[in-house]
Amino acid sequence: MSPAAYAQAGPSPAGLAAGQGPDRDRDRDHLTVTVRNAGRGADGTYELYCGPDGGSHPDPRAACAALERDTRWGKDVFAPDPVGGFCTMQYGGPATARVTGTWAGRPVDATYDRRDGCGIARWDRLVPLLPDMGSRKRL
Repeated sequence: MSPAAYAQAGPSPAGLAAGQGPDRDRDRDHLTVTVRNAGRGADGTYELYCGPDGGSHPDPRAACAALERDTRWGKDVFAPDPVGGFCTMQYGGPATARVTGTWAGRPVDATYDRRDGCGIARWDRLVPLLPDMGSRKRL
């Protein structure tokens, strides 16, 4: 998903489908994604609902699919990088993100940056939940 699509989605709940709202969303996974310093129109705050997919996120279907793909029993898809790990010394830019809410019935409060190779890889695993910053290898 291009960063421009994030700008077009905007921060309003207008992306919710008819019949969806706060009362109908209690049992669904809900995340708030805040992106800063990503440039190219990707900055903003977006709501994402999964099951069924919706919200103000620019591509809720793909974002929910990416999360589902990486969700495994006993593994936290939002886990930080292990402390003391080895990371390449490459800088991926000033972009940061924070994801809060509920996923798979569990609370989420995770932060992301691109200050080294581990941060870049962790960010890229969640594209298109987070904007594609162009560092992923193309096949």
